[in-house]
Amino acid sequence: MTNQKPKAESDEAEGPDGGWGWVLVGAMFVSTSLVFGLMRSLGIFFVEFVQYFDESAQAISWISSTGLAAQQFFSPLGAALCNAYDARMVVMTGGCLAGLGLVLASQATRLVHLYLTMGVISGLGWGLVFTPMVATVMASFTRRRTLALGLGFTSIGLSSFAFNPLFQLLVEKYAWRGALLILGGLSLNIVPCGALIRPQKRSKAPAKVDSESRSSCASLLHRVSSYLELSLLFERPYITYTLGVTLLNVGYFVPYFHLVAHSRQAGFSEYQAAFVMSAAGASDILGRVASGWFSDLGHFRLIHLVTTWTMLAGVFIMLLPVSSLSGSYAALMVISLLYGFSAGALTSVVFAVVPMIVGVERMMGALGLLQLIESSAGLLGTPLSGFLKDVTGNYMASFMVAGSFLILSTLTMATLPHFFSCTDPPPPQRSSPDDKDKGLHSELEQMNSLPSDMNHRGV
Repeated sequence: MTNQKPKAESDEAEGPDGGWGWVLVGAMFVSTSLVFGLMRSLGIFFVEFVQYFDESAQAISWISSTGLAAQQFFSPLGAALCNAYDARMVVMTGGCLAGLGLVLASQATRLVHLYLTMGVISGLGWGLVFTPMVATVMASFTRRRTLALGLGFTSIGLSSFAFNPLFQLLVEKYAWRGALLILGGLSLNIVPCGALIRPQKRSKAPAKVDSESRSSCASLLHRVSSYLELSLLFERPYITYTLGVTLLNVGYFVPYFHLVAHSRQAGFSEYQAAFVMSAAGASDILGRVASGWFSDLGHFRLIHLVTTWTMLAGVFIMLLPVSSLSGSYAALMVISLLYGFSAGALTSVVFAVVPMIVGVERMMGALGLLQLIESSAGLLGTPLSGFLKDVTGNYMASFMVAGSFLILSTLTMATLPHFFSCTDPPPPQRSSPDDKDKGLHSELEQMNSLPSDMNHRGV
């Protein structure tokens, strides 16, 4: 009897592990390919923008960095809107904005127009799509959560493999304006993906507020804070992990934006350079699935796997320019494959660690804040890489610095509490308002009963 009750409670706490969740994995597969898969393949437009606008590599790099930073900066907005309203409408709205930004970018006549359209407008749409989709899938799985994320994220590698040659063909056939117009229409496919999200049952706890406090400014700030989960900013484990992911984000996207340009500078043809990214995308797919499957076996802690893959990815980024010094296309291809596998394996587990640190209840807000904080790193990474290229004349220093940020990220995560333990500590449980009210009522009853007890004893 005593063993059966905890088991039933644990099964109930685990929640669903499949069903409609696999449909959501399919929706996440498509939507993430049209967010990060497209973002990774924008390196094809890099050379075209440099030639058309006659600007430096650093100035052109701000286009992709603005889009990435906007996606991460507006992620807390998407998480808060999902907590307050409905994830379905948030994702569908994000899909419309993502497509609108690319369509408007096709009519750009100045570089600042691309900053505002591809950067801010599409970045806002991507921010409203990515975090709600990831959190929705994670909430639908428990035992197979990492595998589900790995399968959903394989679209990023698959789309990187397919998009690079496709974008190169579109640019050659329709020029960069026509290619961006087509990509804008393609991004609208995010809208039906959002429509597949089922409305979630809203918690009734926040509604238990009296009419006076509801209209007060303090209550409004409290509700906004609860939707954004701002209390996480005062918890050391979450801040440490967020700092590690932020450092990782500085160098993670540099190869996806500059590896094509580096390959062409090394003397390889346009299609050879594009195929390097396609090969990295193919190994990225294998890395995501293999990492998700292996992580769910439970042989190693997820935080240990995150740091291992981060360290390997950083080393391979630093080896990318070294491999092409001799002009060997095969060496560059091998290092690109190893980097793609490590980068893909890393992505499958980096988000799965979040609910283990903050708990499932605060996962949506935690992911949004994580994206917000690391947005500064995304804004810094590729412009810093472009600046180093402008100064040195090649991409050697760019990739070396990018890889060193990933290694620094590994060292930062190693300072997490219980990092060297072989078992995961229990995730924190946030007490509900009902539990707080019950505790308060019990304390008041005890206080009220004290005088009567004393009177009875006196009599």
